[in-house]
Amino acid sequence: MTGPIVALSGAATDAGLRRTLNEDSFFSVSPLFLVADGMGGHDRGEIASAAAIAQFAPYAGRGSLTIEEVREALARARESVENLSAGSESGAGTTLTGVVIADVAGEGYWLAVNLGDSRTYRFAGGRLEQISVDHSVVQELLDRGELTPEEAAHDRRRNVITRALGAGSVGEADYWMLPAAEGDRILVCSDGLSGELSAERIRTILSVEAHPQAAASRLVHEAVLHGGRDNVTAVVVDAVSVARRGASVDTDEDDIDADTLPREPVGGVR
Repeated sequence: MTGPIVALSGAATDAGLRRTLNEDSFFSVSPLFLVADGMGGHDRGEIASAAAIAQFAPYAGRGSLTIEEVREALARARESVENLSAGSESGAGTTLTGVVIADVAGEGYWLAVNLGDSRTYRFAGGRLEQISVDHSVVQELLDRGELTPEEAAHDRRRNVITRALGAGSVGEADYWMLPAAEGDRILVCSDGLSGELSAERIRTILSVEAHPQAAASRLVHEAVLHGGRDNVTAVVVDAVSVARRGASVDTDEDDIDADTLPREPVGGVR
């Protein structure tokens, strides 16, 4: 089915150098491009991430999704992950982030969603912007001005997250609706990538690798070479063509976060 954005994507994942099990899961079939990172230290993190992603799989091949459909899939994902913890002392949990193709009055939009500290970026016009905002203790300290970006990159609390699917968290997801443009490149990744490569290195790789699969593979490869201290996953999505009507459109979505402007990425080398 043809949608408002014709997308070309690529994906890569690696367990890294310090872990035998890869707890990351991803989905890279239009109109959904998602990454879930099973929470290390919790019961069955790899199953939790796969269970969350599985709730979105039935939408594969659709032209676009509405925010309500995404919210419903996310609710099913939360229930599925929470069911994994029944009868266990420690709860299964996972992050979830990514973009979904949305149609707003015939125009192509990126509907970004995030829970946790995996990240979604947009690369456009040579500029790398971080769309998602980490749900983490370090991000809260950054927002309050108690840490600098340089300090945050090395803070030992950077992996302590404040929202997730499962693991006892009831925090809601953040959403952003962004108008798409031809040539947009979206990067969705687990923190095993953003924690090893600087924002500048990510930007460089996205700029020099023409095909999204080549970009995803190189990003993961370099993150592993840089240390590979965690599982690493990258999904890269290119907007090949975008439906536009030439006029501004009111999204009329109450669930979209007020702060919809992407941020400058926080440097990522730990």
